[in-house]
Amino acid sequence: MATPTWKSLIRFKDSQGTTQYGEPLDSEYSKATIFSGPDLFSLSKTSETADVKELLPSCEPSAILCIGLNYRDHAIECNFPIPEYPILFLKTPNSLASAYARIAIPPQSEQIDYENELCVLVRRSFKDATLADLRARLDDYVLAYTVGNDVSARDWQMGSRSGNQFSYAKSFDGFCPIGPALVAAHEVGDPQRLKVVTRVNGATVQAGTTGDMIFTVAELLEFLSRGRTVERGTLIMTGTPNGVGMFKKGGPVWLKKGDVVECEIEKVGALRNEFV
Repeated sequence: MATPTWKSLIRFKDSQGTTQYGEPLDSEYSKATIFSGPDLFSLSKTSETADVKELLPSCEPSAILCIGLNYRDHAIECNFPIPEYPILFLKTPNSLASAYARIAIPPQSEQIDYENELCVLVRRSFKDATLADLRARLDDYVLAYTVGNDVSARDWQMGSRSGNQFSYAKSFDGFCPIGPALVAAHEVGDPQRLKVVTRVNGATVQAGTTGDMIFTVAELLEFLSRGRTVERGTLIMTGTPNGVGMFKKGGPVWLKKGDVVECEIEKVGALRNEFV
């Protein structure tokens, strides 16, 4: 498949309130060269530029598939066994938020936590992909990567109110900030060689690497396509390193109003969200 003509792409509203895709012209994402086309996967560069009035979530995924407990050190800190198969759950579209959005803490929860995650945007629909082909041609399956925070209400994730599933706890409004940009797969290179760092109010709380994943990006795509079609535009959140608030050695530390969480992934970008 042809390599995208852009290196990174933001989704934004211009001064007229029109939603656009564009390649950022500065690190502040204040101006962009417009790319136009019928959809994200068929964009062409134009000669036009636009001011960015509002940065939006970096894409509108057809589905949000999430993988739990996919870092060895995270499984160890949770005192859970290393999974034999990926643990899959979903987040719903209402949870999407932009890279710099303010995220409301719902009154129904007192145990809000962060999870910095590398997110994979699927380039084409596929089913029953082989691991050998995925490893050889990963960029034919992955359009881009972006940063995501799998915000979680732990008091709705654990215990009887969870219903033995994660999706409700992770799908409150704003619980899936992604962005700030889509970075083309060919620009990122090997997705298993990226540093993952999270800061809360400036203090580092997570410092890992995607090399600690139990199931690599290629292995996740192979697993998710077994007997089922992975649709183009699917966003896959690939898990988080150790250091989440729930499993601090001195006891859980939950996010509170006024806390600022920064999720940064090497070569991909950084989120900065205040909780309110």
